[in-house]
Amino acid sequence: MANKTAVIETNKGTIKFELLEQDAPKTTENFRLLAEKNYYDGVIFHRVIKNFMIQAGDPESRHAEAGALLGNGGPEYTIPAEFVPTLFHKRGVLAAAREGDDVNPTKASSGSQFYIVEGKKFTDAGLDSLETFRLKGRKIPVEQRAVYKTIGGTPHLDQNYTVFGEVVEGLDVVSRIAAVPTNEADRPEEDVRILQAKLVKRKK
Repeated sequence: MANKTAVIETNKGTIKFELLEQDAPKTTENFRLLAEKNYYDGVIFHRVIKNFMIQAGDPESRHAEAGALLGNGGPEYTIPAEFVPTLFHKRGVLAAAREGDDVNPTKASSGSQFYIVEGKKFTDAGLDSLETFRLKGRKIPVEQRAVYKTIGGTPHLDQNYTVFGEVVEGLDVVSRIAAVPTNEADRPEEDVRILQAKLVKRKK
């Protein structure tokens, strides 16, 4: 998979990712295998929250009726968490979704579901408050704080979900999807669909 770029074509535009195979080898290899099997083709972004993230990868969403609750579908396996301190949830990262800590204490990743961070920009005061109340005292590194203040992201997810890629083209598409109207379950009122997910040779 070296020198490969992941490309997700949607009915809202195309998003391209650099996959971080050295940092998250198991997660990226799984994504590659699924993409090569056309697993993601036709699925929708079933959970969309503006200024937070957009989520897809549930195979049950491919033919789901309007308004149906989604998010529980996928392979029967999970992938061990691959946390790297230098990888964090800045705007545009690709990360693996998972079940909650109450049923998943090891934070293992879903076999297929993923999300792309839109996030929001933070102030120092906002990050300080987050460290105190949400992160239970864990300090956000100085260089990461700078990114959260200038580019934005979702710092409360750091070291809790596996980051395995980063958008290199199509951040405007992510924002376009994040802004669509949704119902009370955060599902877009009009389906935002993945037309094709594939890997292409990375440009030098």
